[in-house]
Parts: sequence; structure tokens; C-alpha cells
Amino acid sequence: MATSPTSAPVLIVGSGPAGLTAALYAARANLHPIVIEGAEAGGQLMLTTEVENYPGFPTGVLGPELMAKMREQAERFGAEFVTADAAKVDLSGSPFRAWVDDEEYSGKALIISTGAKAKMLGLDSERKLLGRGVSTCATCDGFFFRSKDLAVVGGGDSALEEAIFLTRFATKVTIVHRRDRLRASKVMQDRAFANPKIAFAWNSVVEDVHGDQSVSGVRLRNLEDNSESNLDVAGVFVAIGHLPNTELFAGQVELDDAGYIKVNAPGTATSVDGVFAAGDVVDHIYRQAVTAAGTGCAAAIDAERWLEAHGYDSGATTDNWD
Repeated sequence: MATSPTSAPVLIVGSGPAGLTAALYAARANLHPIVIEGAEAGGQLMLTTEVENYPGFPTGVLGPELMAKMREQAERFGAEFVTADAAKVDLSGSPFRAWVDDEEYSGKALIISTGAKAKMLGLDSERKLLGRGVSTCATCDGFFFRSKDLAVVGGGDSALEEAIFLTRFATKVTIVHRRDRLRASKVMQDRAFANPKIAFAWNSVVEDVHGDQSVSGVRLRNLEDNSESNLDVAGVFVAIGHLPNTELFAGQVELDDAGYIKVNAPGTATSVDGVFAAGDVVDHIYRQAVTAAGTGCAAAIDAERWLEAHGYDSGATTDNWD
């Protein structure tokens, strides 16, 4: 764990593209950010093999490598990192506080960038093949499956959006849904039913994902008669929803009905004065590394302006904000 002061002008909780970009901008603004990056730092890109849609990498970049470069860049300008999970926070007033075990950290301003996690099926084979044919993001990975047969698991708008997008590349997309009717809006259902590349496996669940180094198929179980069948596919896209990582902040900052932090868009200010939020903990629409990084930049700028409005001088010594 990096040696860090216990207090800083800016405290950042979370270390995906949003948190690391916020750390970079805050550090370059002489705000000496402390980043509580988590025990499993780097966010969802740490589970991604090849990233080909992040600007500046024409031949692609490994997800963990991209996160390492972003962290190194923020560290170069003075961001300090705590490689552990925050156990609790206190947002009752500035300075805002967070605890890692018995160690307390505080910041006059706070940026929340704890992200969201995709809901998964809970299969060992699914986890083993994540990034090797199992994906939770068609926009990120669809390009890799040109002229392949694919499966999408889910029955809501997100699942249908993923399936329709994947038909740009795939030969066939089978939507696997545990019921005999979809939960998606009628307009999305109409689009899916009208698409000749989309088929449906009704009343079915994925029991196993086949493959050694990459996905070769799935085993389905029909919930009506318990019969099993194999579906040969090169990729499985799990689209059963996301969970924002906001448990730590529940009851202290305003959340929407799905648990995402509400911000005063297009800015990043939350319902708590001096607390800002960025990345997938806010965004349930785009969920891209580049959009997360953009909101991380915005959160750092918003925090800098808030600090200036409250008398912090980034050109003075770091003890002037205590």
C-alpha cells in the first residue's frame, strides 16, 4: 500500500477509468488526491482481454494494461493510492471520511467512482471463459464475432438491444430467456421479432458454457420439461442487468430506483454538497470506458471549482484547507 497522508483536498473512492481519470486531473490541479482503489483495483476492464475501442490504441490494448497505464499516469502527477476496500464512509459534512480497516482517510471534496458490476449467471465455466467468448457488453466485443453464431441471455430491453446490435456482425443470435414471453418494451420486441437473424430459446436457462480456451457452445435446460440441449455458439452475452456498487453510500447520498447515484447532469454534483460521482456508478446507459473517463475528468474539474469556491487555494501549501 502506498504511503499516503490521511487527509487530502480530494478523496476518490474507486479506480476504474472514471476514478483514475479523476485522479489524474485532480493531481495535475495540485489537489493531492488520495485514491482508495479497492482490493481488486481497476474496475471491469481488469476482466477484459482486448480493448479495441479506446482512443489512442489503434492496434488495441489489454484491459489490465490500459488500467495500469492510467494508474501510472495519475501516480506520476502525485496521486496516492490505497490498495484496499473502503469499509464505511461518512458523508455528513466536509471533510468527508472513509475507513479502510482502522485507518481513516478524509477529503474536503469526495469523488465516488465505484462503478457497477454486471449480473452474472453464477457458473464456474462462465467465469473461466469471461473475456474468452463470455461477455457482458456487445458494444465492446461484438466486432470480434463476425460471421459467428451467438447467444444472448436475458429478456429485457438491454438483452434485446444487445442482440439487435450483434446481428450487425453475427450470422445468427439466439436469445435465451427463462420465460415464454419477453419483459422488454413492445417496440424492442417488435424489432427483435422482425429481425431474421434473431431466434429464441424460450423457457430455457444456461446450465453450462462449453469450451477450453474459448467458448464453443452452451448447454440449455428447458424449464418446462427439464430436457437439455446443446447450442453451438462462439460467444455468450449475458444481459440480465447491472448492479451499481453503491451499498457503501446508501442512505447518505440520493440514489435512483435502480440504485445508481443521482447527479445534476450534465455536471457530476450529487445531492451532498462537495460530493461528486462519475462513471458506471452513475451511468446505466452507455457503460463504456471512454464515457466513464470523460465523467471522471468532469468530476475532478467540478471538485476543483467547488474547492476554489470554498476557499481552497491549490497554489498554497496543502495545510490551508484543514
